[in-house]
Amino acid sequence: MKHGFLDQYSDRDSIIARLDPRAKFVTTLFFILAVVLTPPDSWLAYALYFALMATMLLLSRVPVFYVFKRSLVIMPFVLLVAIFIPFFKEGEVAGSYNIWLWQVSVTYSGLQVLWNILVKAWLSVLSLILLTSTTKLTQLLKGLEQLRLPKVMVMLLSFMYRYLFVLVDEVMRLKQARDSRNFGGRRLWQIRTIGNMIGTLFIRSYERGERVYAAMVARGFDGRSRTLDRLHFRRADACFAIGLSLVLVFISLFNLFY
Repeated sequence: MKHGFLDQYSDRDSIIARLDPRAKFVTTLFFILAVVLTPPDSWLAYALYFALMATMLLLSRVPVFYVFKRSLVIMPFVLLVAIFIPFFKEGEVAGSYNIWLWQVSVTYSGLQVLWNILVKAWLSVLSLILLTSTTKLTQLLKGLEQLRLPKVMVMLLSFMYRYLFVLVDEVMRLKQARDSRNFGGRRLWQIRTIGNMIGTLFIRSYERGERVYAAMVARGFDGRSRTLDRLHFRRADACFAIGLSLVLVFISLFNLFY
């Protein structure tokens, strides 16, 4: 499989890619916070947030179809969580439906909450895709460590990204071995085979983790991630962070007074 699908466009020369990871991470958090705190009925504010994010994506030179496809991967999980809100939220009834022996009603306030959750989640996902697509993960982790995030969290993220591809390759090998043995039969047999594959994957992952940890300790591992590249927070990074923050504040104040 391709082992760089998260930051595969981070090597592109663009204004956003050249920024310091710390500036991009802080502004991303600020953007998500501003979106989350926006009232549900602020249509203009959401439109301005989307225009701002679309401008940033164009400046990053990341393919639009790639961003759209990756954002759609996350949205079904959000929809699965929020789909029942219109049926349980109290308020004016928008419609009533009979499902077998039950009669369920959809309220306007519930639909508004559902729309609000989907829009906020989509805008937040777009900002995270922009962050990961324009920043090498090693530099992003280095920036998180210099921002004084817990070292354990940074190290877990590093190992998760590094060995995620190893586990996926292991799953593909198990699947290939299963298919080569004419996988089929009754449904009960299929479930049993898949259960055995999951157990084998867990045991192999645990044993690999023990071997990797022993090898790292033997080489003097002390819990810190070290890279050859050093991060430099320049004037352009400060201008970007301050400018984007001021734009977000302006959108919030505009929405508050108008």
